Amino acid sequence: MKTIYPSKHIIFSLILILFWQVSFAKFILIPMDENQHNHLKAYGIVYKALQEHIKVKWLLNYRGGSFLIPYDNAIKEECQIRGVDFELISDDEAVQILKEISAPSQNMEAVILEKAPKIAVYSPKDKAPWDDAVTMVLTYAEIPYDVVYDEEVLNDKLLKYDWLHLHHEDFTGQYGRFYAAYRTAPWYIQRKAQLEALAHKLGYRKVSELKRDVAKKIRDYVVGGGFMFAMCSATDSFDIALAADGVDICEPMFDGDPSEPGYQSKLDYNKTFAFTGFVLEPNPMVYEFSNIDTTRKRHIPKETDYFELNEFSAKWDPVPTMLTQDHTMMIKGFMGQTTAFDRKLIKPNIIILAENKLNGEARYIHGVKGKGMFTFYGGHDPEDYSHRVGDPKTELDLHPTSPGYRLILNNVLFPAAKKKHKKT
Repeated sequence: MKTIYPSKHIIFSLILILFWQVSFAKFILIPMDENQHNHLKAYGIVYKALQEHIKVKWLLNYRGGSFLIPYDNAIKEECQIRGVDFELISDDEAVQILKEISAPSQNMEAVILEKAPKIAVYSPKDKAPWDDAVTMVLTYAEIPYDVVYDEEVLNDKLLKYDWLHLHHEDFTGQYGRFYAAYRTAPWYIQRKAQLEALAHKLGYRKVSELKRDVAKKIRDYVVGGGFMFAMCSATDSFDIALAADGVDICEPMFDGDPSEPGYQSKLDYNKTFAFTGFVLEPNPMVYEFSNIDTTRKRHIPKETDYFELNEFSAKWDPVPTMLTQDHTMMIKGFMGQTTAFDRKLIKPNIIILAENKLNGEARYIHGVKGKGMFTFYGGHDPEDYSHRVGDPKTELDLHPTSPGYRLILNNVLFPAAKKKHKKT
């Protein structure tokens, strides 16, 4: 059979196309609207560019919060390998986009991302990545992170990191309030023994005392300029631990002795990050820490369980605008031990990033503490509505455009930008 070779004309045309791409293209635009087929891996591309010391413009409110990267052949190839949609644009086209964004009539802004933030995940070392939505999406997006736990936190290792995520931890020392349902389960018994052994190794009588000091170290990290992100029970249990500093709120099945009489009246809400005036759940058989969480109070069918992102001024409020970049304003709800926060118990200086107004609950909140910032996100897994112990892991290959997971990754890139804020 005769082999057919391409004509000289075709070869010349291909060479011209390749030459055009290199000479004409000055920027790579990664769209983040509905035209993007893998939003989650797009964040990994941006992180890769920052690792290579390439500054990236985050185009807030432009096509779903798109990214503009100076042309780099290696970055272009990474987009192709990872299945991330991109557009090659000229210098003139980039100028026109930035001109449109800068117009006073447009609620848009271009924020420069300067360096790849160093990321730590506070999590037990034996936890698999799919036990936590954040480690799962970081792994999927190919964004590197280190795992730290109590020993590293107490030894001030957090100072090495720009961004810290709190795994679904119970900072009150009550083992997640799983006692009623799982106290005879092997995993619960093993986990309790492991935490008690760790507490004793680090010089503490009780796990609750260890977790209290860990929470205070994390507080100091944020006050000193760190960025902290927490989901599910790590949100309210963190604030409860701070408010209960020096107060025994644990019952005998958790720490071996009775709780302190009148502990509710001894809470100090001035020490918390986000919540105030909350009431602790006194019954240890109830799977709940306090009335901060709305899980047991909400009566919303799964089919209509959505929350809405609030809109902010990109030019005047770039921080909340960065944190709410998405290709939709409506996010489908998902449950967790801490699903959402009662709005009445949120401090007035806290920014509500997303909420279900009809149900009076906030899902996604942000605040400033000292020189640093924190974000709390209710729920366990944005693509697993009612995740339970032992459920299979979420396959993010099936959810590459997940709006709920995008909110997590907004926080990952957030420390790469310069921000101005006031102390609180």
